[in-house]
Amino acid sequence: MEDNNKQVKNNQPLVEGIHYYYNDGMLVFTSFYLLSRGYCCGNGCRECPFKKDDNAK
Repeated sequence: MEDNNKQVKNNQPLVEGIHYYYNDGMLVFTSFYLLSRGYCCGNGCRECPFKKDDNAK
């Protein structure tokens, strides 16, 4: 199932393989995307580039 409504901050569409990929049917954001977002959401993302507990909400 592909969601064509995903977008990056600057309103550019997300690109599969660069910003995200699917693993066992789950959408996984890449560390590239997470770094470009600029903060840790605190949800334990698989590819989180931030140190544990740093900048977590």
